[in-house]
Amino acid sequence: MAQLFDRRHGCGEVPGFDRPRGGPYAKALFQRAFAALQSSPLSVMTVRPLVILPDPVLRQKSEPVTTITDEIRVLARDMIETMYDAPGVGLAAIQIGVAKRVVTIDTNKEEEARDPTVFINPEIVWASEELRVYDEGCLSIPEFYGEVERPDRVKVRYMNLDGETVEKEADGLLATCLQHEIDHLNGVLFIDHLSKLKRDRVIKKFAKAAKRDAA
Repeated sequence: MAQLFDRRHGCGEVPGFDRPRGGPYAKALFQRAFAALQSSPLSVMTVRPLVILPDPVLRQKSEPVTTITDEIRVLARDMIETMYDAPGVGLAAIQIGVAKRVVTIDTNKEEEARDPTVFINPEIVWASEELRVYDEGCLSIPEFYGEVERPDRVKVRYMNLDGETVEKEADGLLATCLQHEIDHLNGVLFIDHLSKLKRDRVIKKFAKAAKRDAA
């Protein structure tokens, strides 16, 4: 989820949590696509600047990806690099100013091998009635965290970098990350799940900081 959750809060590092694993078929599909990205002539990764609250770009609704083009592959690759550089465990394309429905997530612990997943046009097709609370943060709202309650388990349908439709079940931290990032694609921030008082305070704080930086 972000910093997206950063690796300390929310979708970030949670001591004792074992990350849900996809089936071997789904994992093999991603590894094949990611290997193709790394071996392509477009394999140079770029860290892109993050969009920070109160930038209105964060409130835009992202457009679906209709075709997996080189532009989308470059975007996915740059998102992964930007996510790790932040460092974070999740990122939506709109957070680097691109209004496309693309999400990258890797909830592995820092000492574990990197295992990023690219979710294109992700949508939640099922959510559990059981809820769970995580202390979430966001790369676009740095150094602010808040407890958010979301469904503990979800099933997500998305397209991978091969253009294939995949369904993935997730629980715990990964489920929270997916919901957080899909919110971004719809112009929703995790602070929208907090009380109006808390939300107004953080928006005011970041608006003041933006005005100060612009002076």
